[in-house]
Order: sequence, then C-alpha cells, then structure tokens
Amino acid sequence: MITLSTFLKPVLRLSADEFPKIAAQQFGVQDDIDRVWQDFAPVANTLVDSFWTTVDHPDFDTLGPMLNGADNDVRGVAYEGVGMGLSLLDCMLPHKKRLAGLLNGPGGAHKPLLYIGAGLALPRMPVNPLRVMSRYEDNERWLILDGYGFYHGFFTPERSLQRQVRPRRITGYAARMFDCGLGRSLWFTSAANTQRVADIVGRFPVHRRGDLWSGVGLACAYAAAVADEAALTRLVIAAGPDADQFAVGVAVAADFRQIGGNPSDHTDLACTISWGEDSATVAEIAATERAAGSSQGASAASYEEWRQSLRAAWTARHPHTITARADR
Repeated sequence: MITLSTFLKPVLRLSADEFPKIAAQQFGVQDDIDRVWQDFAPVANTLVDSFWTTVDHPDFDTLGPMLNGADNDVRGVAYEGVGMGLSLLDCMLPHKKRLAGLLNGPGGAHKPLLYIGAGLALPRMPVNPLRVMSRYEDNERWLILDGYGFYHGFFTPERSLQRQVRPRRITGYAARMFDCGLGRSLWFTSAANTQRVADIVGRFPVHRRGDLWSGVGLACAYAAAVADEAALTRLVIAAGPDADQFAVGVAVAADFRQIGGNPSDHTDLACTISWGEDSATVAEIAATERAAGSSQGASAASYEEWRQSLRAAWTARHPHTITARADR
C-alpha cells in the first residue's frame, strides 16, 4: 500500500539502525558504542516506529492501542514519536491541529513527551520553532525547544556540540531549553559514557554547562537502563558544581514518569543516587514545587521558577555540596 511514509522515508531517512552510526561518527569507532546501543535499541525503535505509524495513521483510534500496548519503560517514548509525527503533519497541513487535539485530549498525561517529540520534528521543516511554540498555552510548551535542541545535538553535532553554535533565532530562555536538549542528545551519542559527556560539556562556556548537565540528568533518568549505580555515581561526580542542575533533570524525569503513570526501576535508581530519595518521593517534590509556584501563565519565568525551586529543594537536602554559579 502506498502511504505518506512511502514518499517521506527516502526524504527524511529516519531509521533506528542508523543511530549507532551517527554516534560513531561523532566519537569514532569505540567498542562500547555498539554494545550500549543494543540496550538503547528499544528506545530508538519505539521512537521511530511510533513516528512512522503516526505519519500514516494519525487518528487516535489507531494510535491509542499502539500507545497503550507499549512497554512501561518506553511508553513515554512512544508518545514522543507520536508528537513528532503529529507535529510534522501539522506543519504540512496546519489547519488540522492534530497535536493540539491529542494534547488536550487523551494524550494529556504524556504532554511533556508529546512536546519534546514535536520539537524533534521541526528542524526538518521550514518553520520558526518559537512561532510553533506560541500556539500553545501551558508551561510544558517550552519542551518543544528541548526537542529542537536534541535534534541539533544528535544530527548536527559538529555545529552544535563541537562549534557550540545555536540557531540564530534561538535566544533568551529558548536558548537555555535548547541546551537542555543538547545535553540529552549527548547521553545517547556518547553511549552513556561519563568521560565523553564530561569532556564535551567541559568545553562549553561556564554559563551553558548547567543546562547541558540538566539535559544529561533527564536523559539518564528517563531513558533506557544502561547505567548502573557506579556509573550514575560517576556521572554525579563529573557534574561537579552543576550537580544541582543534573538533579533538576533527574527530578523532571521522575515527574514525567509519575504523571504518565509509567514508573521505572532505572528512574528510581537515578533518583536514589542523585537525590537520596526514590522516584516517587522526588516526583512528589516536583509536584509540590509546581503547585507552590506563582501564577505567571505559560511564561519562561514561570517554567524556570519551577526548575529553580527543584534546584533549591535539592540544595536544601545537600547543604554541604558546593555548587557554583548561584545565579543559575
């Protein structure tokens, strides 16, 4: 059967089989990259498969059973792929507003992953991501920029990670969320290698490192269980003065899984190592801090206030940890 994906696959060339090769292009042939990417495979395959399914069958009657049937660990990633597909279709046929329908309907519990997926699709389309983001009215919409940054870090690392260049229109708070996405991408392209992550982040200007480490924290706590207790401990140590920002990313991952109803053992482990608490407790902290925030609408100030409150909550539990850059 000829479907929309029949025409788009040769153009977009999005295949999970290519992802380990992309990682190898950035860091060279390494023994651990192929091995770790075997563990990443369920995440990669779920993302790509759900994206192409959405492109061809964007109705929830089809998507619902696929999403509900996804394994607990990767269900959020399946929503991310759906967000990619609906975002792409909305750019091609903007009058449909498919993504908004899912965000405001049956996909509401997975809104953060839908927004991240939406941002992942935008670099392949001639659109302004800030204009796309302005169509939505909740705080989670800033995650569109996270997804946008992930794409650039994963697919254009020479420009985004080596030369440290952001797209021209990405400034202000959008630039910070973009950097969070860069950090997330680095967890995958580095094959979860602490030294590679630390080396890349350490080359960035000091004022950008916190958001990069926050993205790393989100990725390692949410995605595939490829890091054991010792590896996660090394990662927290490597974050150094940005351990608080790393912890913010971990808390965001716990929050995503809590509201999505798909807890995971590896998220629990990341929370235990970073926060000294299980993921349910960390997610409760995130929810409490969100509810305590001032009402500023879907502004950068409001979203950042929540993130800063998470940072303060972590710091209060780790009073003897020295973290630099109090303004971050």
